[in-house]
Amino acid sequence: MKVHHLNCGTMRLPGAPLVCHVLAVETGKGLVLVDSGFGTQDIAEPARRLGGIRRIVRPALDPHETALHQIRQLGFRAEDVTHIVVTHFDLDHIGGLADFPDAQVHVTAAEAHGALSPSTRLEKSRYRSTQLSHHPKLVRHDPTGEQWRGFAAAEQLTGIDDGIVLVPMPGHTRGHAAVAVDAGDHWVLHCGDAFYHPGTLDGTTHVPAALRIQERLVAHDIKALRANQTRLADLHKDAEADLTVVCAHDPTLFNAARARGGGASM
Repeated sequence: MKVHHLNCGTMRLPGAPLVCHVLAVETGKGLVLVDSGFGTQDIAEPARRLGGIRRIVRPALDPHETALHQIRQLGFRAEDVTHIVVTHFDLDHIGGLADFPDAQVHVTAAEAHGALSPSTRLEKSRYRSTQLSHHPKLVRHDPTGEQWRGFAAAEQLTGIDDGIVLVPMPGHTRGHAAVAVDAGDHWVLHCGDAFYHPGTLDGTTHVPAALRIQERLVAHDIKALRANQTRLADLHKDAEADLTVVCAHDPTLFNAARARGGGASM
């Protein structure tokens, strides 16, 4: 499969410039997105769609950064996006869903429950019903079976393609997951918000204070988050040649993955 690395949302958190790293995956059955970044409706109605958080992360809201614009630049139509696999339902990951209303949206059952029936104060504040007001076609998954590189449970999304795997990594949110994609000569493990910065994995690079504070403030389960980060740090230490580990928001990892991938990127 050919994987394109797209930045679908530059953000300017004080002290820590961020991207919204989205994967566009060419499969034999259509185009698949991993996350969707900010979308055209976020740009049109930022106050209603994003609320007060926009004043903290200060998204660029550039129409040229939307997944819709970028896949068109690659020669695809919105209708070609048949599936979207989301790491979680925070607004900077699902803002573009409404631009692809015909796509099936794959998510863990736990994440769908947390977003649609929030039970904690944090869940009630982080999820915005306007992001799902177009009633996306949700496909819920409950990965409980095979292991994937040391993680206890994973699910091959064979209904999409054999080379796409959903790997639960709860902690940032109730049902947060990573998504592994077979890019041919290597796998890309998109970890969403399981970590924000490469310093979390290498243990030496300085992690900006803004990111450390943000990570703790928005964690649904900090112990689960730390446990997954420990396993990811082990993967980083192993330096497996056939694996590229990225997160959703670090510009350095985004640029490195884009350089390795060789596919067209925006």
